[in-house]
Amino acid sequence: MNDSAVARVFVVDDDECIRAAVCAILRRAKYDCVDFPDVASCLEELKAQNRDLAEGCDVLITDVKMPGKDGMELLQEVRAAFPWIPVIMMTAYGSIPMSVQAVKIGAFDFIEKPVDETRLLSLVESALLKEAELHDPLVGKPLTRTERIVLCLILEGISNKRIAYILERSERTIEVHRSRVMRKLGVDNLVDLVKKSTAMGWTEC
Repeated sequence: MNDSAVARVFVVDDDECIRAAVCAILRRAKYDCVDFPDVASCLEELKAQNRDLAEGCDVLITDVKMPGKDGMELLQEVRAAFPWIPVIMMTAYGSIPMSVQAVKIGAFDFIEKPVDETRLLSLVESALLKEAELHDPLVGKPLTRTERIVLCLILEGISNKRIAYILERSERTIEVHRSRVMRKLGVDNLVDLVKKSTAMGWTEC
């Protein structure tokens, strides 16, 4: 994600009304939205920001069918030049097979128009989480013995303060271990930590 605290979403569609509607939804959810009427202007901005090391694009949302270069061509160029950017395809009824094909060649997902606000925000959030996982070097790394013990105690519902007392460590040290456990398991909240641990069979100490 860019250095800003607010995620930046690029929206590409030749229909100004669609761009305005999608950006309105995103801005209400506190995302920074930048819209483009065509593929060329979007690519130009992506390349310029990459050269200048400016705040970039965290998620790209593009229509499938547009005059000139279409969404499929944009997807292919982004996958080649900016593979870390998740791409969500927008499709009108009747072009769903094309969007399914887009997912097969690298799109994060697709959404039908008219865009449903709940699904759009859910997709953007999921794409951002996926992007964060891909950029975190700790994701997928094995837990150390101490981290396994901390995880076990967390799953038993024990507080950081109590864990610090049990392990004779500072509470700050336990917070660091807890953070590393969550990063390694690719989660950012306790509910998902429990789900991931259960799925991996780590339900008993």
